[in-house]
Amino acid sequence: MRTTYMAKANEVERKWYVVDAEGQTLGRLASEVASILRGKNKPTFTPHVDTGDHVIIVNAEKIELTGNKLAGKLYHRHTGHPGGLKTMTAQEMRDRKPVKMLELAIKGMLPKNSLGRKQGMKLHVYAGSEHPHQAQQPEVYELRG
Repeated sequence: MRTTYMAKANEVERKWYVVDAEGQTLGRLASEVASILRGKNKPTFTPHVDTGDHVIIVNAEKIELTGNKLAGKLYHRHTGHPGGLKTMTAQEMRDRKPVKMLELAIKGMLPKNSLGRKQGMKLHVYAGSEHPHQAQQPEVYELRG
């Protein structure tokens, strides 16, 4: 009788991918990168084991949003003090903190547990076109669609 294959954490081979965010739509990019971080693009995917790869995203400042999201989408955070709710539009967020904008979108698509936090550590986002991970010999990843 054949049994289901379960990947083991010490047997997983990890690759490094570079994704260029220039001209990409935020949500479509985020969902595909989250899938790579989880390892769902591999035939050895196991839900309870981190089988994902490292992803380097460059040109985060050139990400695009469709429709009226630049003016209408709001990002909220709280300072922890009374009346400390801070709100920023997507346009302001892209201008001031483009790395944070992508990280929030991608990490929101990962599991909300210790495994998801571990998978989120393999995400590396940079606003410009340069990154310090040349030693890992990353492959260029072409997004679908």
